[in-house]
Amino acid sequence: MTDAQDPARTPAPKPGILDIAPYVGGKSKIDGVAEPMKLSSNENMLGAGEKAREAYANAVSGIHIYPDGRAAKLRSAVADKMGLEPERLIFGNGSDEVFALLNQTYLTPGDNIVSGQYGFLAYRISAKANQAEVKLAPEPDYKLTPEAILGQVDDRTRIVYVSSPSNPTGSYNTAEEIRQLHAALSPDIILVIDEAYAEYVTEPDWQSSFDLARDSDNIVVTRTFSKIHGLGGLRIGYGYAPLKVAEAVDRIRLPFNVSVAGIEAAVAALGDEAHQQASRELIQTWRPRLAQAIRGFGFQVLPSAGNFVLVRFKDVDQCQAANAYLNTKGIIVRPVGGYGLPEGLRITIGTDDQNRAVMDALSEFAAS
Repeated sequence: MTDAQDPARTPAPKPGILDIAPYVGGKSKIDGVAEPMKLSSNENMLGAGEKAREAYANAVSGIHIYPDGRAAKLRSAVADKMGLEPERLIFGNGSDEVFALLNQTYLTPGDNIVSGQYGFLAYRISAKANQAEVKLAPEPDYKLTPEAILGQVDDRTRIVYVSSPSNPTGSYNTAEEIRQLHAALSPDIILVIDEAYAEYVTEPDWQSSFDLARDSDNIVVTRTFSKIHGLGGLRIGYGYAPLKVAEAVDRIRLPFNVSVAGIEAAVAALGDEAHQQASRELIQTWRPRLAQAIRGFGFQVLPSAGNFVLVRFKDVDQCQAANAYLNTKGIIVRPVGGYGLPEGLRITIGTDDQNRAVMDALSEFAAS
């Protein structure tokens, strides 16, 4: 029997692929509930703004044409809005793709990335796919510190990922902490600052890392259109990177990774100040109110700078029971055991009615 005839020989993925736990998004359905309240994915519960919806609808007539591979219209709009150099922007199918492109461009087998103990899972998946190690810095107080990160960095570290604000904890790093971390890193290590929730931050000691990145050769700052702009379903994100990094990534980026409709909707969303302000005000009004109410029921709520709160229960059993009770009320939230927090539920801040429903349900659960 020749090798070509051997039925035992089958295609095999490269080492490590089958050891990766696939990403599982927030649940979206409850059996027997036609229209559940989905508060599991940190989406903008006001939806997309009117301008973005109109632009999306108007783009339908052109969807038979390939999109501009450089997303020039969106590139120019982001650069103008954020005060950035257009040639330093990397666009992706969500900021997740930007992370994957960075990992694919810079990681080789045996290298490693460093992230927080509770850091976003997307960083890890593509790093492992490139046969790199993932080193997790401890977050004993549910916040990543420069000291904890630097304690994990070694001579095989190529990329450090920091979420600020962080999903799922809601913690953030001050501008001074980011500067300290960057100053202590070797200049050949890329520091990625994930600012997906930047528009929701009100804390005065936080600031965007765009200015720090402008004069740096090893900082990448990422943003997304999925949160404040309500375009999660269109998958649009970007990174602001040193020119040499942007040019290297562009060599492997797939040519049409941002759609025609996505480009048009994102450009319109950038100019919709009214929708952005309404989205911020919803979070600023309800984030403290929701946290205070839930703490009053006897549960721990971690401080949050994002559009969500993380609720910790006394143990896993109580957490699972709370999640099941919320489901009976037609409410879907996010268990975060996959992040190493099996006693926690992350709850997206919703509309007025949705938030009141969450408070009523958790009040009833606490009293049961």
